[in-house]
Amino acid sequence: MADLRELLARGRASAARVDAATPAGRDRSVDALRAFAILGVVLGHWLVTALTTADGGLATTSPLIRMPWLAPVSWLFQTLAVFFLVGGHVGARSHASARARGVTYGVWIAGRLGRLFRPVAMVLVLWSVAAAGMLLGGASPETVRALLKLVLSPLWFLLVFAALTAATPLVARLHPLWPLAVVLHVDLARFGFGAPEWTGWINVAAGWLVPYTLGAAWARGAFAGRRDPWVLLAGGAAATVALVLWGGYPASMVGVPGAQVSNLNPPTLAAVTFGLAQCGLALLLRGPLARAMRRPLAWAGVALLNLSAMTVFLWHQTAMMAVTALGLLAGSDLPGLHTVPDGPGWIPVRLLWLPVFGLALGICLAAFRTYEGRPVRQHGAVRKGMAHA
Repeated sequence: MADLRELLARGRASAARVDAATPAGRDRSVDALRAFAILGVVLGHWLVTALTTADGGLATTSPLIRMPWLAPVSWLFQTLAVFFLVGGHVGARSHASARARGVTYGVWIAGRLGRLFRPVAMVLVLWSVAAAGMLLGGASPETVRALLKLVLSPLWFLLVFAALTAATPLVARLHPLWPLAVVLHVDLARFGFGAPEWTGWINVAAGWLVPYTLGAAWARGAFAGRRDPWVLLAGGAAATVALVLWGGYPASMVGVPGAQVSNLNPPTLAAVTFGLAQCGLALLLRGPLARAMRRPLAWAGVALLNLSAMTVFLWHQTAMMAVTALGLLAGSDLPGLHTVPDGPGWIPVRLLWLPVFGLALGICLAAFRTYEGRPVRQHGAVRKGMAHA
């Protein structure tokens, strides 16, 4: 009991140091929104992606295939729009600050993109070696392909985010209605007039540009009141429900293997209107989040997650796969880990595996966090890291 009290006391002391080291003018609600967006992506992937044993190897599947009634749950974990909202806000403010200080665009964008892509190199190197080792060790190409797809497919998000970040000087003052109009017309061409499927990929840029430009508008002082966020939330939610019920769009906001249409790959109008609703809700939560972040323990967790956001994003799938692979040593399929998600009983068992995935992700963080930036060991490191986050 004494050891537990000592541990808690150390945790509170560490949280107090992080709180004291944070720049006084930092908007902590922005970091809280980014942390929730990252957690949504991680938990969503862990819940809607399953690796099952098939023909002696591993194959990916989703509970949404056999339990489509779970589709509304995907609405809780599809948080990419919030990430792009925060990205637009931070990017626009960062660029404006750099210009005011006389920093050139080249220096500014090198700094912004450096933190994005430094951790990617380690992922690519490790998985290239791992894939070669698995093939030489006799693993089936299908298994290796399935694992690599899980690791590499999320990288599309980084490419889009990097492109929008690089284009910040051009798009920071673009009205969100312009990219929204592009998404609308692309979907009309695809689904109404039989345009080629490749036209949908225009929405990869246009669709995520909508929340990014909303974030840039927020940086300029928009959404100071509550009226506009409520309009975004109510209008986006109503449009999304209408598109799903009467427009023929899928209810799931994440990709479902084998589905004829995906709301995410590429983004559809339903995904964008859903993102508008999410952005409205996020903007409404700024006040409560700012108050919650005054608590040192809550802020310390959010601050440390933000400083490791790229590592968490890049390695969370590897953590899940490592646990799944180690589970094979048990000699039989483990429920919720290797079994097919074909019924409601799979869900609570899967939830029990989430802490194990989290532990594996913690090990990955300890091993690879250094590639994202300096470890947080002292007041100055926290202050420097948060100043550039």
